[in-house]
Amino acid sequence: MKISIIGAGNVGATAASAIAQENLGDVVLFDIVKGLAQGKALDMEDARSLLNLNYSVTGTDDINLIAGSDIVVITAGLARKPGMTREELLAKNAAILSGLCENIKKLAPRSIVIVVTNPLDLMTALVLKATGFAPDKVFGMGLGLDASRFANLIAKEMKVPVTDVEACVIGSHGEGMIPLPSLTKVKGKALDKALDAAKVEELVKKTFLRGAEIVSLLGSGSAYYAPSAAILELVRAVAKNKREAIGVCARLNGEYGLKDVCIGVTCVIGSKGIEKIVELDLSKEELAKLSASAEAVRKLLRSNLNYV
Repeated sequence: MKISIIGAGNVGATAASAIAQENLGDVVLFDIVKGLAQGKALDMEDARSLLNLNYSVTGTDDINLIAGSDIVVITAGLARKPGMTREELLAKNAAILSGLCENIKKLAPRSIVIVVTNPLDLMTALVLKATGFAPDKVFGMGLGLDASRFANLIAKEMKVPVTDVEACVIGSHGEGMIPLPSLTKVKGKALDKALDAAKVEELVKKTFLRGAEIVSLLGSGSAYYAPSAAILELVRAVAKNKREAIGVCARLNGEYGLKDVCIGVTCVIGSKGIEKIVELDLSKEELAKLSASAEAVRKLLRSNLNYV
């Protein structure tokens, strides 16, 4: 299997290393900055003997080397700066991804594309339209990261292993996410039954702000360890046909009463990409929040990308 990662910044390079070390396939790491991907790939190769692993990573600034890829992960684009929202990144990252999509369409027409670039829901819609790929072949990484952050905060608050927490989040990645306490389990018990409402709301708020908190502390750049782990989870699910239920940004076609919009929902991910969109049993309030999140994405697409 051939797995290409476009963008050799912190997220892309860390994901490339993790994917290679699991021997999920031959990895191609591309970046337009001459020497960046090559240098990082050589560094990863030099670790093979120390790790006692025999994996393949090729660094390049030649986009043609992604030809024939089975999976393409797009991490390219500008990272958020302190005080910047994901939406403020829209115009510049849209221009970057539009050009990349032409190459993906030409060089890797049968690939499954995982979008990581922010603002995620908007970029997923753009990639889907620009490539012309089927909706099950293009999805965005975001909810897995949001759920992982939610789970981590819950585990720390309740002083339990994070492996005892099954977090559930839907909606737009970032400020529009919708953590679902009633469907989030701690040792099999619903979160809203395990903690009082005020504490649950506090954890939800912390989850909303987690990405911005990390950006503010770093001062330059944004999170990459957890995002790269979320990428690994998705690549693993496709490469090994795990058919796992994972939160991704997907194009809906009537699910939850929504149509022709890319938004975060739980999906079964396997070798064919999105194999099923799972419709969770949402309350009226939760469904209304999801609809509002989807409408916000639609408005941004219409006003900024002339996307109907």
